[in-house]
Amino acid sequence: MAAVRRGRYGPAVLLLLTGGAVLRIALFSELYLRYVQVGLRPYLVVSGVVLVLLGVVAAVARRGEDDPDDHGNAPGESHGYDHGDRHGHGHGPRVAWLLTLPALALLLFPPPALGSYSADREAAQRAAQGVGTFRALPAGNPLELTVGEFSSRAVFDSGRSLKGRTVRLTGFVTHGDDGAWYVTRLLVSCCAADASTSKVEIRDADAPVTDTWVTVTGTWVPKGKPGSDAAWPPVLDAGSVRKIAEPSNPYEKR
Repeated sequence: MAAVRRGRYGPAVLLLLTGGAVLRIALFSELYLRYVQVGLRPYLVVSGVVLVLLGVVAAVARRGEDDPDDHGNAPGESHGYDHGDRHGHGHGPRVAWLLTLPALALLLFPPPALGSYSADREAAQRAAQGVGTFRALPAGNPLELTVGEFSSRAVFDSGRSLKGRTVRLTGFVTHGDDGAWYVTRLLVSCCAADASTSKVEIRDADAPVTDTWVTVTGTWVPKGKPGSDAAWPPVLDAGSVRKIAEPSNPYEKR
């Protein structure tokens, strides 16, 4: 019965490991920002706590089932229990313990944020957006913009509000087949599963290694008519490129 008893704790251990992994990334670090928006952190914490509590309850319940009866038998066991059956059922629980490996891996080795591979898969896609005028930009140079906002204005703003302005963009490096390189960000509405790509071609600067995080300061280079395919991707004439550490929140909000 030892194998059967050990197997009973498999679901409890799986719940505890999964809950611990969720709490590790959401409560004790900012790793959760690789997967969801900052506003979803409380829900992740609550989910982790619930999973841990369920794991504890399941373990206690299984412990109670394993307590021997007055005759020294586990509940449901009789002296006539067939040894062949016990041996046969022992294999199932042992295999079931393999289900804990993904949860253990998530607890010990959280996967990295999406990067150039995810961006390249949908490099030609961009949000459906009508051409028109955008709200006025604040005064002063350089102007700090997200890659998404810069791209939208560069491609769709008929008022050309970026003309003559010096802007500063931050993102990770991706490369094109034609030798061009880009400052790229992944935009999310809720979580990493709905991520879309926004990128800006950088000119007059040496290309850093793929997935390097950089801050680029430069001026917009207009091309094509607003909203046309020729206007995509937007171009920035770089004045400076500075390597930086990956930010705690690698995504931009769509």
